[in-house]
Amino acid sequence: MKQLPKQVARYLRRNQTEAEKILWRALRNRKLAGKKFLRQHPIQFKYDNRRRFFVADFFCHETMLIIEVDGGIHEKQKDYDVLREHILNFLGFRIIRFKNEAIQNNLEKVLNNIVKYLQEHLSLSS
Repeated sequence: MKQLPKQVARYLRRNQTEAEKILWRALRNRKLAGKKFLRQHPIQFKYDNRRRFFVADFFCHETMLIIEVDGGIHEKQKDYDVLREHILNFLGFRIIRFKNEAIQNNLEKVLNNIVKYLQEHLSLSS
């Protein structure tokens, strides 16, 4: 059965990892650098005359930044992640990744890295 982007995104929002929950609490309601982030947001595109999509863990439309939270599954799908990142970069998105453990063990450092990235790559003034 074909899955629709909104259905997949809703499922992922209801079934967040602990690290995603922690990061979401820090990003939601413009808490970080005044930027609006969405969680489990479908990124749709057309390839080979077919509509396709990826679901970004966290997405800031204003800066075209995607934040990915990598758990154990990502060790098994490295090739897929590389291809996905290449396609998203081609479409104009920027992606930064953090491991679950980094978020759970040192959230402040993760948040500082996101702000630093925004300042360096996206001309954010703070």
